[in-house]
Amino acid sequence: MNRILITGGAGKVAALLRPRLARPGRTLRLFDLREPAPLPGAGGREESVIGSVDDPDAVAGACEGVDAVVHLGGLAKEAAPQDALRINAYGSWCVLEGARRAGARVVLASSTHAAGFTDAREAPPGGVPADTPPRPDTMYGWSKVAAEAAGRLYADRFGMDVVCLRIGMWVAEPPGLRGLSMWLSPDDGARLVEAALTAPAPGFRIVWGVSRNTRGICSLAEGEAIGYFPRDDAEAFAARRIAAFGEPDFPGTPELYRMGGAWCEIPLGVPPAGRS
Repeated sequence: MNRILITGGAGKVAALLRPRLARPGRTLRLFDLREPAPLPGAGGREESVIGSVDDPDAVAGACEGVDAVVHLGGLAKEAAPQDALRINAYGSWCVLEGARRAGARVVLASSTHAAGFTDAREAPPGGVPADTPPRPDTMYGWSKVAAEAAGRLYADRFGMDVVCLRIGMWVAEPPGLRGLSMWLSPDDGARLVEAALTAPAPGFRIVWGVSRNTRGICSLAEGEAIGYFPRDDAEAFAARRIAAFGEPDFPGTPELYRMGGAWCEIPLGVPPAGRS
């Protein structure tokens, strides 16, 4: 993969990913509403394109000449239905259509909130399967289900490779107790994206975006099937999190056993005040 388009290229997740995706001979084309800040370690092979994911012409132009698209752009929190539909659902269609025209693979950032009401206590051994049926917890989660469905459509109709990543908590350190099961470390996030970019002919896949957490509730088998072998474990932060929040009661706490955590309780269309 010599030229990769990253939508949401000026965002926080892209800032974690860019230095870790840099390779000799690889160019990262960053697409966002604003110019991305330069990052140490990202290398000099970056391009910037200004535009919105819900502008099909701008997206199609950004896709020209790329081998793959990593679609991180869009709303990252709960939103009003019309905004979730326009930016996340329709925006994902714009990306898929632009990638189709360019002959590019798509790595699509979905979310655990696409399956937010799934009860991990009912999971088979090995954890909740990555392709567990959608049970969105919010308008945001619903928009991610729509994006996954569009990916399935483009894989079936056009034979595209589309890998959907149901991302947990992609941050430097796991926040709160839920993070002990749902954390995706920055390094593992890059390993996951690299696997999705380079797996031979994956077709359509759904994979959990989590690290190899001791308290994990997600199946890692689907990721391993495309070459994703996470190395990091949120347990390294457990003592500090437990000291701050108490010992987790997994079977008795909906915020811990529901895939969507506290988002299952917030009013629809109302941002969850920083809760992940």
